Amino acid sequence: MAKKEKEPKKRKKEKEPQYYLSATNQQTYNYKVYYMSSVEKMVYFLIAFAVGAAVGYLFYGGLAKDSYGEATTTTWILNIVISVGCGAIAGRLFLPMRTEQIRKKRQMELNRQFRDMLEALNTSLGAGKNVTDSFRSAYEDMKIQYDVGAPILNELEVVLAGIENNINIEDVLSDFGERSGNDDIVSFADVFRVCYRKGGNMKDTIRSTHEVLSDKMEIREEIETIVTSNRSEQYMMIAMPILLIAIIKMMSPDFAANFTTVTGVLSTTIAVIIFVIAYKIGQAVLDIKI
Repeated sequence: MAKKEKEPKKRKKEKEPQYYLSATNQQTYNYKVYYMSSVEKMVYFLIAFAVGAAVGYLFYGGLAKDSYGEATTTTWILNIVISVGCGAIAGRLFLPMRTEQIRKKRQMELNRQFRDMLEALNTSLGAGKNVTDSFRSAYEDMKIQYDVGAPILNELEVVLAGIENNINIEDVLSDFGERSGNDDIVSFADVFRVCYRKGGNMKDTIRSTHEVLSDKMEIREEIETIVTSNRSEQYMMIAMPILLIAIIKMMSPDFAANFTTVTGVLSTTIAVIIFVIAYKIGQAVLDIKI
């Protein structure tokens, strides 16, 4: 029998780059991903490590004491191992969470700035300017509203560079939509392509897109206002068990000794697991997508 050929090993999925090169060789940002710098990773890891180590020591510190309640060598070793272990776990878990928070924040900021750009475009088109002049005018308006380096300014610079180099505006906008990871920007780029080449009513297209974006952002802000109190309560519930354990250990050392028994450690571990599950469920409930 012929030997079966070995199946090629599956290649690992390559990470999306943080930056791409546009058709005009300009560096463009990929908003769908965010990669921390080494300094950011170190700072956030150390913060999470310190918090995790402190909480780990608070919950599990003081094990293996002698019959007189005095710390032994094993106690000191366990304190160090537990604190370092909890700190390392906290740092490892916090980095991807913080990365996702920053990525979402950047996308929301881009969405807000894109809405303002559409408003400026709509105003310029309403004043009788053509599409290319409207983009130039929108860029000048955005320079007044936002500081240098703002995402929408960078994207408009790419659009204007494309215009100067005879690159189709719709191609540049499609590239922007693909990098943005935002369905509204992608939809606008698709509609813009059809209207611009087929002779559609560009003014109405931009106006309706601006209205839809504004309505969605208003709804999001209203929902955010409603859930803010619930989110504050969740943060308080996160801190309460830690504060209670700290108060008990400071005010009643004799009672706190129960935490270092086998039953105490087991009960604490079960409580922490339930607490983490409850936190994850709370996060899922409060993460309302529009």
